[in-house]
Amino acid sequence: MPAPMAHPVLKNGVGTFIPQCRRLVFHYCERSGSSRGMIEYVKKDLIEFAKEHPHVEVIVTPRPSKHPVIRGLYLNGKDKVVCVRNMEPKDIAGKVQLLKESAGNRMKVFKKPVISTTESVRGIWSPFHTTPHQI
Repeated sequence: MPAPMAHPVLKNGVGTFIPQCRRLVFHYCERSGSSRGMIEYVKKDLIEFAKEHPHVEVIVTPRPSKHPVIRGLYLNGKDKVVCVRNMEPKDIAGKVQLLKESAGNRMKVFKKPVISTTESVRGIWSPFHTTPHQI
């Protein structure tokens, strides 16, 4: 049995990324036609995904008479739910990747193109504040 590997010393923040996704819950119906792709994904690709990402807890539960969904639970206590009805396994893999890489935050609507904590030093530009052009 090989000796356990020691963790390298982290320098300058390299390697300090903490994955935000803690748990992925896969719900599907065993009899529904809309869950066909989900069942195929769970049988073939989910085991490989779980081996590649040991920090993510994977839970598979049947949910009779409902469309298949994937629920991502995050460190900040929030969750995201994605419906994957009638999707192919490769499309479901894309949604799983999206949930895994997400941080669980809600989308924000920006009303202004630039958000700044301080106003511009010069103020708003106006052609009346400059000297006229000399010919």
